[in-house]
Amino acid sequence: MITTSEAFKKFKSRLELREAEQKDASRLQKEIREHIGNNFSIKNDFLTGSYGRHTKTRPLKDVDIFFVLDKEKEKKYLTDPLLVLSDFKKCLAKKYGESKVSIGRRSVGIDIALGTTEEDKVLSIDAVPAFEVSNYYQISDNVLCDWIKTDPQIHAEKATEANKAFDGEWKPMVKMIKKWNETQGKPIKPSFLIEVMAMQILYPPFSGGYVYELKSFFATAFDRIGETWNDPAGLGSPVSDQMDASKITTARQKLSEVGKFIDQAVLLEKQGNQLSLIHISEPTRPY
Repeated sequence: MITTSEAFKKFKSRLELREAEQKDASRLQKEIREHIGNNFSIKNDFLTGSYGRHTKTRPLKDVDIFFVLDKEKEKKYLTDPLLVLSDFKKCLAKKYGESKVSIGRRSVGIDIALGTTEEDKVLSIDAVPAFEVSNYYQISDNVLCDWIKTDPQIHAEKATEANKAFDGEWKPMVKMIKKWNETQGKPIKPSFLIEVMAMQILYPPFSGGYVYELKSFFATAFDRIGETWNDPAGLGSPVSDQMDASKITTARQKLSEVGKFIDQAVLLEKQGNQLSLIHISEPTRPY
């Protein structure tokens, strides 16, 4: 009979990126970095986002690349933050096609067809133009029409620290919570907010039991989802700025539901109900 712990371990393994996904992402992000480097004066570039922090779940659908522009050679963009997004789009559209490239809030996205299945046929790579300013970076915000402060390297460092303190289980648990969020229509936005919340809610050391750690996370998240969750780097706008009253209500409803599901799974295990536990190990289930 499969136990609750075994079911969560199986679920955890199914969220790990496959070798083929890693190879595709590696090849394409290198290709894009080379193309951007040939058309702009780039001081430095590196991977960011959940892929760079190793908190990305499969199937791999997006990869973020941070491009630090040379301040002297590309200074025309310093007074026009939206122009750099427009020029990045034009540059990438020449290589990948106008229909494949679009401007997002703080990046330019490129959708690249891969494979043949519905699950893995498109990989989106986001190119984020930036400038280095003192001890932080500034990136263009297409909504605010201005430069905003950030430091993705601090985000990565804090995620690594949290994972180490939690006996290497913090990132796997974040992946589980992110997958739950995906299956529920992403009631918590952006997904980075889950990481920020997990830094405060998942207290080290790891207890050794996924089910009870997750039960605690969801219960606390239910109580605190309406709070303001600030940028871990202490620079940009609150990470929770997308969570308006309506979204908070929806998120609380979903958090309540998953909490009850976990309680039921624990109870059914005690009663010897194996079928319910098998459902936990399926990534498409609420758990």
